Amino acid sequence: MKTNAVVSFKGLKEIKAVINLTGSKSESNRALIIAALSKGTVKAENLSDAADTVVLNQILTDLAHPSATERRTVNVGHAGTAMRFLTAFLSTLPQQFTLTGSKRMQERPIGILVDALKSLGADISYEKNEGYPPLLINGGLNATLSEVSIKGNVSSQYLSALLIIAPTLPNGLLLHILGGLTSRPYLEMTLNMLATAGVTHKWEEDTIRIEHQEYQPSVLTVEPDWSAASYWYSIAALVIQADITLTNLKEESLQGDSQIQQIMSHLGVNTLRADHGIQLISAADAPLAEVMNLKDCPDLAQTIIVCAAVKKLNLSFTGLETLKIKETNRVLALQTELAKIGVTLTEDNEVYTLNCDQLVFPEKVTISTYDDHRMAMAFAPLSLVIKEVEIEDYQVVEKSYPDFWKDLQKAGFTVEEI
Repeated sequence: MKTNAVVSFKGLKEIKAVINLTGSKSESNRALIIAALSKGTVKAENLSDAADTVVLNQILTDLAHPSATERRTVNVGHAGTAMRFLTAFLSTLPQQFTLTGSKRMQERPIGILVDALKSLGADISYEKNEGYPPLLINGGLNATLSEVSIKGNVSSQYLSALLIIAPTLPNGLLLHILGGLTSRPYLEMTLNMLATAGVTHKWEEDTIRIEHQEYQPSVLTVEPDWSAASYWYSIAALVIQADITLTNLKEESLQGDSQIQQIMSHLGVNTLRADHGIQLISAADAPLAEVMNLKDCPDLAQTIIVCAAVKKLNLSFTGLETLKIKETNRVLALQTELAKIGVTLTEDNEVYTLNCDQLVFPEKVTISTYDDHRMAMAFAPLSLVIKEVEIEDYQVVEKSYPDFWKDLQKAGFTVEEI
């Protein structure tokens, strides 16, 4: 049963807190698939406790045990990364699978990845709607071809899914990226993690080559989640005085969302290095570019846009197109919820512009989350300027940051389930 919670912050808007973030969901999910493909040669440590990672880990654990049924059903629920990675991974296993997910997952396109796998010889068909899960996968891919072309401007997870299985293919893989490349840092993360596992690659212009090769004994240690850190940057930007320590985050990160450090320096937050992690300290706003490109870090979009709206900054953004095929249509969700505080987000030829001229802070606002964890966490900092913020289905945060509400309470927020 879905429940709501009211979030509030009473007293002076000053926060001093130490927060231990969960491991990166993105790194964890890649580490799990690589470890499974290596058949125990590669170990994964410090995994995220996010629901998506827990689900994927359980699925892979179950798959490691023999099944009495001819066709196994694998249900990822809401876990989008798991759906993409498992589509490729299951294609390599000599068994038949039905790969499915939640109602929303069955509305999220998978056709580009399926077409790429089929061009390599995979046997995949659609059980309901063309281009969408559920999928019927006849595994045991023995790729006769080793060259594939795939669009790079829809989801980097399609490319990562192919690259992760590449070293297991008889002839390796030559991957041609068509069009622009969205979320490049996530692709670099995949290749860096493969390198840690002993897999080499060559990336020249729009082509990546991975030869057939064996994984080497190694440990993939997952670092804390920069996506989760972004909500604390937003909080730091909106309080009068912030001194927030986020433990164990590294300056040199595989995660593209570490760009939040540079972005939030323009919104009044300085990042200081310490032996135990980083400190977020209040500072004066720095000059901003008229248009902010979030193509490489779209998961930060909701956090940054809501924060900018509260600070009454009429900014423009590009690189948001992939938001329309996430857990919900995040562009539409942002437009709908920002309207509740008088802010518009208009789209003009893939440029999205905030207009905060009619910004208003009511006594209470209710925020819909649309089965999207990032909607809940991006809008929670409104409680610093609005007396009561009711978050619908507030436990949706379990998808990526299960302790979010507990951590808010550590920092002085009140979170009351209703």
